[in-house]
Amino acid sequence: MAAPRSSSRTAAKPSKIPQVSWREPRPAPLVLVSGPEEICAERAIAGIRDYLRAEDPALEVSDIRADDYAPGTLLAMTSPSLFGEPRLVRVSGVERCSDAFLQEAVSYLDQPQDGATVILRHTGASVRGKKLLDALRAGTGEGIEIACPAIKRDGDRVDFAAGEFKAAKKRIQPSALRALVSAFADDLTELAAACQQLIGDVEGDVTDDIVTKYHGGRVEVSAFVVADTAIAGRYGEALISLRHALSSGADPVPMVAAFAMKLRTMARVAGNREPSRQLAQRLGMKDWQVDRARRDLAGWNERSLGLAIQATARADAEVKGASRDPIFALERMVTVIATRRPFGEE
Repeated sequence: MAAPRSSSRTAAKPSKIPQVSWREPRPAPLVLVSGPEEICAERAIAGIRDYLRAEDPALEVSDIRADDYAPGTLLAMTSPSLFGEPRLVRVSGVERCSDAFLQEAVSYLDQPQDGATVILRHTGASVRGKKLLDALRAGTGEGIEIACPAIKRDGDRVDFAAGEFKAAKKRIQPSALRALVSAFADDLTELAAACQQLIGDVEGDVTDDIVTKYHGGRVEVSAFVVADTAIAGRYGEALISLRHALSSGADPVPMVAAFAMKLRTMARVAGNREPSRQLAQRLGMKDWQVDRARRDLAGWNERSLGLAIQATARADAEVKGASRDPIFALERMVTVIATRRPFGEE
């Protein structure tokens, strides 16, 4: 048997230091903020700054670029000042660090300065600085790690947005949450800003009508809105929504992906009578996703669901190059799904 191929990147060693959520950051002499999701990293770093500043308004804040590093800078910025103010040193670009920074930072782990908090930001884009990360994660020094993994999947974005409202102790209807997430599916920063706007402006619960009022233009052209109307059997409305979305610049590929995701969920839930929570746990889904899929299944049967999945698979191939007319492919898919019958059947 052939030996397994090694990864192009060296696997990270298990961390022995405390793992802290980016939503609840706290200071430590050494803080590793790791992972590619920049908005989460920014929140974590700002949270540590605010925590320290609340303890002592005289906090000194300094910034270092690890890729453009002048030898001796780290020790100079962390050393106690004449009046002994607390120090926060934010180090960016550790994944591109110079040899000089790497050497001094590894040495610093053994003797961190009293009253200093050093934040090391590493995006994970390369293995540069691995020696430093391994030493910190091995428990050398007084460190913690705040992981900021990529938020790419639809479920991850839903969890992110739900977390925004939960942290603010603000309730949002599940359908309103989904509409909001789908309206800002391509930009997590914009999604976060939209959540904060609703949290700040709206008194009481956030409903579908409120999301439509604030972000109606974005919601209307959402791929999930097109999918929802088609799956509900509202043929004319689905075609109008599709054309509106396309005229607003929607890409056919993620449009088909939205249909595929919803139909896959419906197929997994169809015919199962388990309680929502039990089924959600078994399938690795959220309770509300099971409930939504069951509502979507009203009016569907095994044959029509199979036709819809086939039409979506065909459209997926066509919008990715198998057809010269992706718009026609989308309209045919919507027709099959919204009318519950093969394209062209009277």
